[in-house]
Amino acid sequence: MYDFSYHKPSSVADAVKLLAADPDAKAISGGHTLLPALNGHTLLPALKHRLNKPTSLVDLSGIAEMKGIKREGNAIIIGALTRHVDVANSDVVKGAIPALAYLASHIGDNQVRNRGTIGGSVFNNDPAADYPSAVLGLGATIHTSKRKIAADDFFLGMFTTAMEADEILVAVEFPIPEKAGYAKMKNPASRYVMAGAFIAKTASGVRVAINGAGPCVFRQTAMEAALGGNWSATAIAGIKQDADGLNSDIHGSAEYRAHLVGVMAKRALAAAG
Repeated sequence: MYDFSYHKPSSVADAVKLLAADPDAKAISGGHTLLPALNGHTLLPALKHRLNKPTSLVDLSGIAEMKGIKREGNAIIIGALTRHVDVANSDVVKGAIPALAYLASHIGDNQVRNRGTIGGSVFNNDPAADYPSAVLGLGATIHTSKRKIAADDFFLGMFTTAMEADEILVAVEFPIPEKAGYAKMKNPASRYVMAGAFIAKTASGVRVAINGAGPCVFRQTAMEAALGGNWSATAIAGIKQDADGLNSDIHGSAEYRAHLVGVMAKRALAAAG
C-alpha cells in the first residue's frame, strides 16, 4: 500500500467540499468500488496493486442522511448508502416493489450484499450490475447533492454516467409500478450478469431495461411497444435482439447474449405476473 489521507465527513456538504478541494481524492461507501470525483471506476483491490493511487479517501459511511428507505406518496426513496441486504429485507420495498427486493437479494453473494450499497452500484454503472436495470426499468430519478436526474438521462456508457465532478449521488427515487419483474442469467463463477431484463408496467407505460448484454444498460423499445398493447409472452415471442454492439467474451458471444435477452425478458414478464 502507500500513504493517503483519510476523511470521514458527517454531511453531504462536507463530503462535497473535501472532494472538490482535491481532484485526486476518491469517495468510498460500501468498499467494493471507489467513487471518484470524476466519472470512472476502480475496485478497491486496485489500491493494493497500485492501479489507482488517490491522495485521499473520503469515507461516506458516516453520512446519516444518505441512508435508509422510505415511502413518499407513490414512490420509494432509497438512500445511496443503503446496503443491498437492507433493500432485500425491507418490508417497505417488498410491499411496494417486490421485484426490486428480489433483485437486491440476488446481487453477488452474502459478503457483497452485506457491504455493497445501491449508490455505489448505480454510480459505477458496471455493465454487469443489477441495479441499473431497475433504475432504468422503473424510470427512477437520481438525487444528487445538487440536482435530480431522470434515469433515461443518467446512464451514458460503460462505467459512465451524467454525474459531474462536484456532486455526490445521495438517493434513488423509484416510482411504484403496477407490475414489475426481474430475471437474469449470471456467470456461475463471478455471479455477474451475462444478460438480464427488468420489465415494469408503470403509470407512463411499459418499460423494459436490459443489463449485462451490452456495454451499458439500455431500453428494449420493441418489447416495450409490443407489451404496451398485449401484456403477455406471446407479444414478445417474435422479437429478436440485435447482436450488433453487444458484449462478447470468453463467457458468451454477442449472439448468445442477444438470445439471452429474449429468454430473460420472458422470465421477467412471468415474474411480474
